[in-house]
Amino acid sequence: MKRNRTILIVDDEEKIVDVLRAYLEKEGYQVLSAYDGTTAMELFKSNEIALILLDLMLPDIMGEQICQMIRTSSRVPIVMLTAKTEEADLIKGLQMGADDYIFKPFSPRTIVAKIEAILRRIESDQLTSIPVLYNQGSLAIDFQNSEVKVCGRDAGLTPTEYKILATMAKAPNRIFTREQLITYALGDDFDGYDRSIDTYIKSVRTKIEEDRKNPVFILTVHGIGYKFTGAES
Repeated sequence: MKRNRTILIVDDEEKIVDVLRAYLEKEGYQVLSAYDGTTAMELFKSNEIALILLDLMLPDIMGEQICQMIRTSSRVPIVMLTAKTEEADLIKGLQMGADDYIFKPFSPRTIVAKIEAILRRIESDQLTSIPVLYNQGSLAIDFQNSEVKVCGRDAGLTPTEYKILATMAKAPNRIFTREQLITYALGDDFDGYDRSIDTYIKSVRTKIEEDRKNPVFILTVHGIGYKFTGAES
């Protein structure tokens, strides 16, 4: 199946849009652009979009609100472009469904590299039965068969623990809030509290980390949530 390479850029700064368009088109992407939220939503609804670059500060609709509207019907990757650096703003965007953040000013090459990484990550969801190895093979995750091994031995994860680990491992270095882990890993049927995620993470660490108090696979991002930092090997 041919890979969708249509990127929607939403930013009211025409210069930024033009620069990003030039870099992305050079890499073979098709680029659609919007300078306000209303146009962005129209383009999103009428086109098959692979990924959205979304500025937070728009003249009509805030980027967070656009993200929230898109998330009611789509899991298309959304990367926020923002000059905001406050932790509260980052948490708010992640809670509304953003996949990642890039802070202004930025390098267009960084944008292209991040887009490539995100789209490769999505494609990797269609995994073969070959386990993915991390940190020189000390951790192995077989996504097709839902199996996790540590140094060749079964880690003994419960189904819920596996879902949480697999969700993060498919998006290495992405920060997940507790609410996102509930939504993406456990689904709407989960009836526990968001702090239950902390208990599951503690249990997963006990089973996959050599030293639970000094983890190398699942790190805590204070005030936000967790991220998986294992390196494929």
